[in-house]
Amino acid sequence: MRLSEHERTLIRAATERRFGPAARVLLFGSRVDDLRRGGDIDLLVELPQAVDDPLAGSVALEVDLMRELGERRIDVLLAYPGLDERPIHRIARATGQVL
Repeated sequence: MRLSEHERTLIRAATERRFGPAARVLLFGSRVDDLRRGGDIDLLVELPQAVDDPLAGSVALEVDLMRELGERRIDVLLAYPGLDERPIHRIARATGQVL
């Protein structure tokens, strides 16, 4: 995993502030592979309940994380009960690592 412990702590804390302590965060994509370089930070945030405006929530977390981590490309994907999931959700769960 190509995130420092400090970065992982910041991501977990920002996610908890935005979505509560029950939110679970997985890192997936190129940052999971220690042999690769660069790449954006792809996160799957699993929530125990639906959110009113998932797009606004994911964008708000991206903005929070950019403030905390600096100018990096960060993509946040939400998952919650009742969501019509896409293939990317299955890929993120299959390949992701819990932070």
